[in-house]
Amino acid sequence: MEAPCNLLSYIIFMLTLERHTPGHVPGSIKIKRVVWNIAAAFLFRPFITPVFRKWRIALLRLFGAKVEWDANVYASVKIWAPWMLQMGHRACLGPEVICYNQDWVVLEDEAIVSQYSYLCTAGHDVNMMNTADKSLITAPIILKSKSWIGARSFIGMGVEIGEGAVVGATASVYKSVEPWSVVGGNPCKIIKMRKLTNIKSGGVIFRDLSHESHAAVILFNKEWRAVA
Repeated sequence: MEAPCNLLSYIIFMLTLERHTPGHVPGSIKIKRVVWNIAAAFLFRPFITPVFRKWRIALLRLFGAKVEWDANVYASVKIWAPWMLQMGHRACLGPEVICYNQDWVVLEDEAIVSQYSYLCTAGHDVNMMNTADKSLITAPIILKSKSWIGARSFIGMGVEIGEGAVVGATASVYKSVEPWSVVGGNPCKIIKMRKLTNIKSGGVIFRDLSHESHAAVILFNKEWRAVA
């Protein structure tokens, strides 16, 4: 496998979905979170309009997030640790999303998380007593390019949402989702695969991009759009 050429791709290239066992939250992280929570309360959440989109991104980057300038993070999003957040071009965290990122949360290009969804990268080892200093486990969440998380969904730790996949509203996802699939339910199950579609409009033939045996997206006004 060739090494990727940009920073976001390199981090994803190096990242695995294996669980980590820190046991507890270190004191240094708690101090950073105090500073971040104060900054977020006064400098992030009050700036609610699209006019301040780049301001919010700048603040996240100041706290170590690796977020592209054309990404979008709504002011109502709750981020546990900006320094554990990666967002590609035109990726989006929607209104009231909870990003509980004790481990990495990575949104590749054009990945979207809809309102009130919960990205949870941490839990407790069920084979241990739930103590505050020993049982904490974490694992990253990766949302591949053009994936879409529907409203009020729960994405558990160690999950990868495949390229172009759609997670239906209110779904609970505990295992990785195949590329170009549509899933829903609790626990989520595959509803269908997205199908290749050829579309003509006004004499323009939209270009298809297939992915293995199922498909597809179209190029419209220089923008890829998935077709279910």
